[in-house]
Amino acid sequence: MAPPSDAPPPSRSRASILPVLLPIAVLIVVAVSVGSWLQFSERQALDEVHTVGSPAPDRIDVQATVQHVDAAARELVLRVRVTPRGKFGEEDGTAPVAELRLQTTSATLGDLTFEAHERLTTKDVKVALADGSIADYPFDTYETDVGFWALLGGEEVPVRMLFSNNDTLFSVSPTPVSPSREAVVALWLSRSGSLLVFAVLMMVVMWALAAAVLMGAWYLMTRREGLVWPALAWMAATLFALSAFRNTAPGTPPIGCVIDWFAFLWAETVIALCLIAVVIAGVRTALRTAAVGRT
Repeated sequence: MAPPSDAPPPSRSRASILPVLLPIAVLIVVAVSVGSWLQFSERQALDEVHTVGSPAPDRIDVQATVQHVDAAARELVLRVRVTPRGKFGEEDGTAPVAELRLQTTSATLGDLTFEAHERLTTKDVKVALADGSIADYPFDTYETDVGFWALLGGEEVPVRMLFSNNDTLFSVSPTPVSPSREAVVALWLSRSGSLLVFAVLMMVVMWALAAAVLMGAWYLMTRREGLVWPALAWMAATLFALSAFRNTAPGTPPIGCVIDWFAFLWAETVIALCLIAVVIAGVRTALRTAAVGRT
């Protein structure tokens, strides 16, 4: 009789793995492509500069850039850089030929004054936000307006504003509403696309973790497993980890916003009730088992 063969058992062929790997590869490529397109779109929006006001050669240029939006305080910080053009400036536009006063809209907290023949410096001003509430996070929206009127030596002169946004957590849509010699834009602010996607993903993850704990609790209680300490440790860790996870939401939203009422508070409640139910059921099972063992 021939000796038994030592050849290894046949392995799974590569053809059987291909139908699994191919869809995964396609999903990765699609996800990366969509992510790249969204990132490029947001990057283009941040680089876009909106021009409003007078195109006259002799004018005051105002570069206004949104640096930070504080939704909790209902205000934004606007960085303003002023450059007089043509006969209104001297030393290549670094100083005005006379006292320059920039009057602003009522939403802007304070006007700007620059002395004659003195070097112009960049200044930060605060602009109050109207409408909207941070309680709607991450779907909160706000409105305000930003405008400038220039008085050079007591006489009104043309103004051109170059408006841009530098806050990655907010998308700012300006609409020109000014006459030719003034520069005023109405602003509509909403959360950026990346922040919105991240916040929605957080809510999905919260509900997924709550569902996982619920299924684990159902399994332990129906099987009468008793006090399974690794499972209890996992449930307790999930309960406290969810709070830390919620605090990573960009923009530091306060308790009571949409993300809490849509997911976080309910997920915490489900996990806490499951943990309590599993402990009670486990203690009962353990006591019943101990009583049977003594008899």
